[in-house]
Amino acid sequence: MMLALARNIPQANSALHKGEWNRKKYTGVEFFNKTLGVVGLGRVGAEVAARMKSFGMQILAYDPFVTEERAQQMGITLADLETVLRGGDFITVHTPLTNETRNLIDDDEFKIMKPGVRIVNCARGGIINEASLARAVAEGTVAGAAVDVFTKEPPTGNPMLEQEKIIVTPHLGASTAEAQVNVALAVADQILAIARGGLPTNAINMPAISPETLAVMEPFMSLAERMGSLAGQLVGSGFEALELTYSGTLSEKDTRPVSISAIIGLLGCVMGDGSVNFVNAQRTLKEMGVKLLESKTESANGYSNAITLKLTKGGKSTILQGTVSGKEKRIIQLNEYHTYIPSEGDMVVAVIEDRPNIIGPCCVVLGEGKINIGGMHVGRIAEGEPQLMVLSVDHMASDEIMKRLKEVPGVVSAKMVEL
Repeated sequence: MMLALARNIPQANSALHKGEWNRKKYTGVEFFNKTLGVVGLGRVGAEVAARMKSFGMQILAYDPFVTEERAQQMGITLADLETVLRGGDFITVHTPLTNETRNLIDDDEFKIMKPGVRIVNCARGGIINEASLARAVAEGTVAGAAVDVFTKEPPTGNPMLEQEKIIVTPHLGASTAEAQVNVALAVADQILAIARGGLPTNAINMPAISPETLAVMEPFMSLAERMGSLAGQLVGSGFEALELTYSGTLSEKDTRPVSISAIIGLLGCVMGDGSVNFVNAQRTLKEMGVKLLESKTESANGYSNAITLKLTKGGKSTILQGTVSGKEKRIIQLNEYHTYIPSEGDMVVAVIEDRPNIIGPCCVVLGEGKINIGGMHVGRIAEGEPQLMVLSVDHMASDEIMKRLKEVPGVVSAKMVEL
């Protein structure tokens, strides 16, 4: 629609069918070095902006729900609505129709636009006041418009139909043969994804995340959820703050789904009722009065990427760090201890004194309780300092076995966790 609008293609086509050859009358304009004003940077608005950048356009956008960081990642300049309307050579709207967006662009808005601006609405009828748009085109304030959606459909008696410079189409946005097949496949794929424990990509009541982003971030989301769960099981309830730091290549990514996954893991193990999900995780954390802090840094201390999770309770912090290498998800740090911690399965996490004849008795207690040990990882800060011992086991140990384990001389603390 924008291409047709810029080059007057429908009008020229219609004239030539009538036998009129008039190249001068239908001279168009280029996109190069022009400014596109985008109102609404959701999935469609962001895709339009990305495509128009390839024509050499500068993108100026208004969306109160998009962060400055996210806009910078897309190479887009965020501004308030008035600045976007004043600065755009082309203006395209991509918002839902709500009480707040109804007649968002009306007579007063057209008065502040550049002379010769061109308008596109393929989103929802009613976002732009149709009578006002028709007037602005008739008066020459607006050079042209392309409209695919209307307040009333069919648009009988609509004043826009009287203006040759307004291109109108009968709501053809999704009317392609491929779209009819693809929408059915997309619905089926999302049902399967949800049934397998995945996430929907087009839910209306959760953060909008593209399928491409989900595909790239899925391993980090899985790791973050397990890190959140581990932190929650080690700390218990009553924490006041959750801090997440993304390092290395993650500092350049959209990490919103990763943060939400960490919250799900954390609250899921604490609340224990399965009620925390992608839709309500952030709201639940906020309602609990837990402060969420997020930051990014380029350095990942020798790793290509890293997630650092810091959970604070009563002034004391528990710190975890994890990384993804290929398809392998690793937890590589717990507090001061740099060691490997499995990211799934049942395990005993214990702090023990750094001296002989402690690990053996711990294993004996588990063996007597019919708990098979599948792996062991031990790390220490320095010789003589307490060690971290992580034992991977085949199934959860009972409270009685854990009580006996904590009574072994030299065991400072021990916790049974499940990831």
